[in-house]
Amino acid sequence: IIAPLMLKEIRSGNPDADITFLIATGFHRATTKAELIEKFGETIVNNEKISIHDCRDDGRMVNIGKLPSGGDLVINKLAVEADLLIAEGFIEPHFFAGFSGGRKSVLPGIASEVTVLANHCAKFIASDKACAGNLQDNPLHLDMLFAARQAKLAYIVNVVIDAEKKIIQAFAGDFNLAHEKGCEVAGRLAAVKAAPADIVITSNGGYPLDQNIYQAVKGMSAAEATVKSGGVIIICAACNDGHGGEDFFYWFAKASGGAQEVWDNIMRLEACDTIADQWEAQILARIQLKAQVILVTDQCDHSLIETFGMKAANTLAEAIEIAESIVGKKAMVTVIPDGVSVIVQDS
Repeated sequence: IIAPLMLKEIRSGNPDADITFLIATGFHRATTKAELIEKFGETIVNNEKISIHDCRDDGRMVNIGKLPSGGDLVINKLAVEADLLIAEGFIEPHFFAGFSGGRKSVLPGIASEVTVLANHCAKFIASDKACAGNLQDNPLHLDMLFAARQAKLAYIVNVVIDAEKKIIQAFAGDFNLAHEKGCEVAGRLAAVKAAPADIVITSNGGYPLDQNIYQAVKGMSAAEATVKSGGVIIICAACNDGHGGEDFFYWFAKASGGAQEVWDNIMRLEACDTIADQWEAQILARIQLKAQVILVTDQCDHSLIETFGMKAANTLAEAIEIAESIVGKKAMVTVIPDGVSVIVQDS
């Protein structure tokens, strides 16, 4: 919906504009052609210039300074060389950056591996300010804002979507001011009061966000905010793509001492020594130090799930039975239908 409108607007002023879509994959795998078609439609994919960012391709990167936290700010050369850098995206709660959208299109979107690692360091992830719905004094957000300014991100078009993924409001203009307005709306719509319980049942919002365990940590973090210490989190997520990252997996596979060992090992690392995907492992370890996690899926190897220190179940009924064996049949239960889309606030 957004991309054709942006193309039309730019070409109405300059029909000969040389436009490239730079896909802001951040630290994640490359986008497939099928995914591009699903997002943009065949007309744009077949007729427009598209470049997929690869944070590990040093030959396509340019150093443009230092982050406030001290890390090198290295981003995609295409963005640096552009006469006009604009971004589109949507705004939703993010479990450590506060919200998606806006400045996140630059960092981590089109940033180098070295820059993402510096920004996602253990100290920042452990901050109580690095949580869903919060931008104030959030150390990751402050780095991201600086990166977007240095990259000369000129303009954004960000939207807020509803449960059916339909656009309900759009925000365009200055990358920070427009984003802040969008975050105000998204934050107001997504906020829910915590309902402390022994068992919290949630999901990762279904496809495409529930394709692996890595992504499912986001939904778990919403449950973490309302589950009682020693309680149980049940998350329903297909995880048909498995763990979602070898580095993420090995934090747990190599830790005989479980979540506590994973947490301790990560917290020893300085920002300059950050390892790929340690942030996701750090948050999953933190969640498991508070509650037992049961992952409900019939599309993922249960032994893989157990390697992460979680329990696995084929059905929700089976998971509830396991949970009740841990906290008792009279346990209080809270249900969060879509853990990715809410901000759980202190009750």
